[in-house]
Amino acid sequence: MILLNPGPVTLTDRVRAALTAGDWCHREPEFAALMQEINRRITHLYDELAEDFSAVTLTGSGTSAVEAMLASFAPDDGKGATLVLANGVYGERMAKMLRAHRKPCELLQSEWTAAIDLDVVSGVLDRHPELTHIATVHHETTTGRLNDMDALGALCVRRGLALLLDGVSSFGAEAIKADDWNLDAVAGTANKCLHGVPGLSFVVARNRLWAQAAPPVASVYLDLYGYYAGQYGTGYSPFTQSVQVAFALREALLELEESGGWRARRRTYVERAARIHRALMLNSVGMLLREEDCSCVLRTYLLPDRVGYTEVHDTLKAAGFVIYAGQGDLAPDVFRIAYMGDITAADLDALCDALSDAFEPAA
Repeated sequence: MILLNPGPVTLTDRVRAALTAGDWCHREPEFAALMQEINRRITHLYDELAEDFSAVTLTGSGTSAVEAMLASFAPDDGKGATLVLANGVYGERMAKMLRAHRKPCELLQSEWTAAIDLDVVSGVLDRHPELTHIATVHHETTTGRLNDMDALGALCVRRGLALLLDGVSSFGAEAIKADDWNLDAVAGTANKCLHGVPGLSFVVARNRLWAQAAPPVASVYLDLYGYYAGQYGTGYSPFTQSVQVAFALREALLELEESGGWRARRRTYVERAARIHRALMLNSVGMLLREEDCSCVLRTYLLPDRVGYTEVHDTLKAAGFVIYAGQGDLAPDVFRIAYMGDITAADLDALCDALSDAFEPAA
């Protein structure tokens, strides 16, 4: 089965085999060294992060990493506030997290199909001088939009705002420009663009954040300062890590490095997206967004009137491919298709044939 959903992904044989590498105790020095290696490899995926940032890894989904980032680094009352820019489910979720942790925040919610309007953002900032941080999603998989971080980052630099970024669906395949965006921290996960296994996620943050006196965090499990103290001190995480998933993540990171890094992975996704797009266009299936607004990782397509999502999903699944439904009000009208994981040229050929079958006009 080839997974075309936005994580988890179809694994390579090499990564899958790593899951059976052995049974290790998470309190032994070998595992501590493994986690330190993983943190180092994550940070060094991007030249822009290698010098001034450090990663910590925790057991949990990408959502847990985003929440840990906000719980640990978003300011509390009297120390500033966070402006959340949302144009999809995952931006909206960041605001829910901040509210759950009783962190001061403002939510600027756009239509799911709309780009972030920087003029509106500037207006909110003018009215709320207490705002010191911006939190947003890099690749919003609700629609497949890659938010314009160059423009938003330039605004952060001009106004001296720290950026807290959900990079769960972009880290490892899209550009991340730490200084140009005034980036303080970015959250990611093993099981998307890195092609690892679900169960481990991570936060990469500036070393000056790790070096400061640890502030009170309204969570025990999501306190990133505890992870940093353990993983960069004794080497041990404060809680049990997912050992076999760590074996697979190291192998996935090695594969990514050996294949040319994030730029090469991005090129691969772009090529896959173009091939699948041509097949869908031949069957009169249009896109929700413009191509230039989309990430290289996922696109959302409009369902023709003649066919529903369940029918398309089931036809493709019978052929060996899993696609993804839309969310919220978009659900009746769209489907999503991602380009991550171990997908061969032969798989793409078979997928294009299956898409033609799924969208073939009724006789």
